[in-house]
Amino acid sequence: MADNNTIARPYAQAIFDLANEAGDLGQWSESLTIAGQLFADVVLAEYLANPELNDQQRLEFLTGLFKQAGAKLLAGDNDKGTNFLRLLLENRRIAVMPEIAEHYETQKAKVENTVDAVVTSAVKLNKNQIGDIEEALKKRLSCDVNVATKINENLIGGTVIRAGDVVIDGSLRARLESLANAVIK
Repeated sequence: MADNNTIARPYAQAIFDLANEAGDLGQWSESLTIAGQLFADVVLAEYLANPELNDQQRLEFLTGLFKQAGAKLLAGDNDKGTNFLRLLLENRRIAVMPEIAEHYETQKAKVENTVDAVVTSAVKLNKNQIGDIEEALKKRLSCDVNVATKINENLIGGTVIRAGDVVIDGSLRARLESLANAVIK
């Protein structure tokens, strides 16, 4: 059986092409992000797997849920969004919504020449430090960077930066391991 990323990729590409052509990248991004977050809940997937529900009932349930959650393009008022949901339901692919949202965001970032970066540090970084990291990443990656921060007290010190496929491990732990390897050799 194919993994969820393989299944999700063509759906994400199709909806991305549709959104890009219509100039609705931001709205689709918002709706798919909300949908992806909702589908990350196992209870929702289990409910939708109930064999007593038909696809129309599932569609009505989902459009109502998305309306309440603020996923405007999937809330039943947009024909393209409704058709997208119907297609996913008919093909039994609705459970890959988190992966569809993820692949969509990747495509959107490429077009917008942006990358999301997560900076993990042992302690909270101040605004100047975050700004310095953001500027350095912009220069290194030649694109706009959206920086999010996390704290991991197990790092001891330093930072680990993940930006797309790039990982920069400047943690004290990595430096100590490198030093230990150099001493052992």
